[in-house]
Amino acid sequence: GSGVALGQLGLQYHLNWENNWSATIIANAFADKGNNNIGLTESYIQYKGLPNAQGWRVKSKIGIFYPKISIENISTAWSTPYTLTTSSLNNWVGEELRNTGANFSLEKLGKAHKSPHSFAVDISLFQNNDTAGAMLSWHGWTIGSRQTLLQEKLLVQNFPARQDMLAEQAEKSDPLVELDNRWGTNLALTWRYQNKVKIQLGYYDNHAKKGLVEKGQYTWTTEFSHLAVKYSIAPQWEVIGQFMQGATLMESPFGEAVVDNDFDNAFVLIRKKWQNSHLALRLEHFNVKDLDNTLGDDNNESGNSVTFAYRYQLNKQSFLMAEYNWLYSDRPSRYYVHQAVELIERQYQLCYRYY
Repeated sequence: GSGVALGQLGLQYHLNWENNWSATIIANAFADKGNNNIGLTESYIQYKGLPNAQGWRVKSKIGIFYPKISIENISTAWSTPYTLTTSSLNNWVGEELRNTGANFSLEKLGKAHKSPHSFAVDISLFQNNDTAGAMLSWHGWTIGSRQTLLQEKLLVQNFPARQDMLAEQAEKSDPLVELDNRWGTNLALTWRYQNKVKIQLGYYDNHAKKGLVEKGQYTWTTEFSHLAVKYSIAPQWEVIGQFMQGATLMESPFGEAVVDNDFDNAFVLIRKKWQNSHLALRLEHFNVKDLDNTLGDDNNESGNSVTFAYRYQLNKQSFLMAEYNWLYSDRPSRYYVHQAVELIERQYQLCYRYY
């Protein structure tokens, strides 16, 4: 089909004080055929200290914010400047992952002592992410531009196990709920070489207690490693890539592994800029491996995606964009809703974007 949509209306308000403290509030909205919503996506207070003579700098924040994972979503309101749709890896981050807690970062800036190398250690302690993994398991990897709003709940598709072992599961998953009062952690280590190379290595673990269910929301023990690389080949050429590998487990109150999945995802994006034009090519591969024996809940998935985007800059703030997506996926659970297990999906988009 075809249609017109408001892909993203983002507002980012930033207030600075003279004592190195600042406050940031970010809201997002979207609207298409019969589906629209508006609300906050991030809200936090941040401290950013001045570097000392040796180049050390301390930063911290408290509130609700994204974990330090994506090097793709770097523009206003967590949008991506490269394409219209976010990669499936970071689309999942925008859908199910958010930190409600505190973040601490320690940086060593190379330019302070004329070194081309800079380093950073970033750690977050968070809550309100106990169901992370539910949507990845039950609808799989997706590409898109939607970010879950803080008040939003996400529809769980119907499948046979929801009439049996998963009868207590609510019709909608709440990705930002706290069930066990435990703290999760996200650790990220970053190395930069001048403005040419950036490598970021991290580990996420929500430390959710197994076997809890409250008002239809189960705890999911989810952990994964993540790697991101950005390399400027030449002034007009850039390559970025990300890799994620992990596992998610949801147990019943009786200690039975109801959903037990391993997952991995990787993408490479190549972009070229010249004059007012910008081209981007993104290649993706993703998997979910179902390890449990629950009948009527097959979460296996494998697939590949290709995205080609062109952007033309009209002026400093306005852009015209065109994008083509090709996505192949093999997902047995589509049989439950009378769809083809193997699907090839294609999408063409034309867009006007204003910053």
